[in-house]
Amino acid sequence: MPDEGGLILIDKDEGWTSFDIIRKLRNLLKIKKIGHAGTLDPLATGLMIVAVGKATKQLNFIQNDDKQYTGLIKLGASTPSYDRETEESEFADISDLDEKVILANRDNFLGELEQFPPVYSAVKYQGKRAYEFARKKIDIELQPRNVTIFQFEILSLDNPFLEFKIDVSKGFYVRTFAFDFGHSLRIPSYLYSLKRTRVGEYFLKDAVKLDEIEDLLAK
Repeated sequence: MPDEGGLILIDKDEGWTSFDIIRKLRNLLKIKKIGHAGTLDPLATGLMIVAVGKATKQLNFIQNDDKQYTGLIKLGASTPSYDRETEESEFADISDLDEKVILANRDNFLGELEQFPPVYSAVKYQGKRAYEFARKKIDIELQPRNVTIFQFEILSLDNPFLEFKIDVSKGFYVRTFAFDFGHSLRIPSYLYSLKRTRVGEYFLKDAVKLDEIEDLLAK
């Protein structure tokens, strides 16, 4: 790679942390100056933008870009972490839930809104990560943030799953969105799966898997 560095678009698999990706690439590329433009939860997949060398100066700008995701929300159950990291702990019968009501609820989730980060998150609270308190069952009060949903499409409904595509601003928590969507219908819900498909002008279709990079460097 040239001395000025560059950007690498990674298609992250489920189970990898963002730190895992950086550590792997640092070892493969034998480079110390490396970073990424936005964390993906271990259970999430899709586009992760990595910068190496002098290109790391671009990361602050890329992090401010809007993002696009696709995913599944499971209706009728919830978890403490708002995703599959923790066990389902609250349930509701949704057999009589009207599909028209669900579709109409979409319009309540467009534009600017106030959103609380999940307690199972890396947000700092009193010098520690919020998830450290959550895992010890210690209640904390996180501050809300203003975020924006630019576009929100319901792609399909197959009880209990809702498939969606969403375009959002920086700092948006899709896990909170998944919980809030069900809450607005007075039912529990959580994020079952998530894939990031775009960050600003960069698209998942142009990304590569880690093992592809490893195979290329081995030749």
